Amino acid sequence: MMFFLVSCKQEQKLNKIRLQGDVFGTTYHITYLNEENHQKSIDSLFNLINKSLSTYMPTSDISKINKGDSTVVVDDFFVEVFEKARKIYNETDGYFDPTIGRLINAYGFGSGKEKKNLSEEEIKELMSGVGFDKVTLKERRVYRDNSNIELNVNAFAKGYGVDVIGRFLEQKNIKNYIVEIGGEIRARGSKKGKPWRVAIEKPNVDGTRSVQKEINLIDESMATSGNYRKYKINDKGEKIVHTVNPKTGLAQESNLLSVSVRMKGDCADVDAYATAFLAMGLEKTKEFLTKHPELKVVLLYNDKNNELKEYVN
Repeated sequence: MMFFLVSCKQEQKLNKIRLQGDVFGTTYHITYLNEENHQKSIDSLFNLINKSLSTYMPTSDISKINKGDSTVVVDDFFVEVFEKARKIYNETDGYFDPTIGRLINAYGFGSGKEKKNLSEEEIKELMSGVGFDKVTLKERRVYRDNSNIELNVNAFAKGYGVDVIGRFLEQKNIKNYIVEIGGEIRARGSKKGKPWRVAIEKPNVDGTRSVQKEINLIDESMATSGNYRKYKINDKGEKIVHTVNPKTGLAQESNLLSVSVRMKGDCADVDAYATAFLAMGLEKTKEFLTKHPELKVVLLYNDKNNELKEYVN
C-alpha cells in the first residue's frame, strides 16, 4: 500500500547500509547510518518473531495455542503483542480484534481452510469465536473461553516486526534509520540532515501504481491499510476483501479505500489502528481521531460522485 525508494541490492557505502529481503510473506527494506552490517542478527530476530507469532508455522506458539495446547509458555514478543492488542481492542471498541482468525481462514486470507460462499448461519457460527475479551493471559499462558477462538495477529505483525528491528538498531546506538516491512515503516533521526521521505500510493484498482501523497517522517512510525488490491470475487460476483469487520463477521468494503496512520510511537500501534479504521469507515474514524490527536492520518475515499477524496488531519 505504501513504499519508499531504495536500492534493489544490498550495499555498504561509506556509513550507509541498506538491507533487503523477504519476511512475513512480503519484503523488507532497511537503511541505517553505521559501519556495521547487522544482517545475521536481523535474520535471527525475524525467526524468533515467526516462532512466536506466525499462524503459517504449525510449530509456532500461536499455532499451538490455537490448537488447544494450554502448556505453551509464551515469550516476550507474544506478551507485548497481546498487551498492545488488548489496549487497541478496548480503545476501538472492538474494531481491532485478533480473535477473527477463523473468519480470516474461511474467507481465504489465512493459513486455514477457505469456505466458499459463506452463509449467514456459517458466519454466525464463526462469530461465536470472536471477542478478545474471551481471551486472557496469565503468567505467560493463554486461556480461551472456548475452542472456537483462533488468534491471528497478522493485522499488525509487520508493524511489530518493524519495531523489533528498529529497537535492535537503537540498542546498537544507531540513531538514523528507516525500517520498512510490507509498507509499514518506522523512521528515526534523519537522512543526511533531512527527514525520511516516503510515499502513499493512490488506490488504483487497475493494478497500476502511482503516488497519491508524499510524507516526511520525523521520528515517527507509519502504516497503511487498504482493500483496493487484496480481494476476491465470490461465485455470486460479490467482492470479498481481506479486512474482516469483527462486529459483523463480514468481509465487505467500508467507504474507505486506503488508511495511512502515523504517530511518534510504535509501528505496531499505527498498524493496528489502520486496520481498525478500515473496518470503522470514514465517519467513525474521524470521530475517533477527535479523541486521539496523537494520530495523524491520510484517509482516501470515494465521494457520492465516485471521485477520489482525501481527508488529512
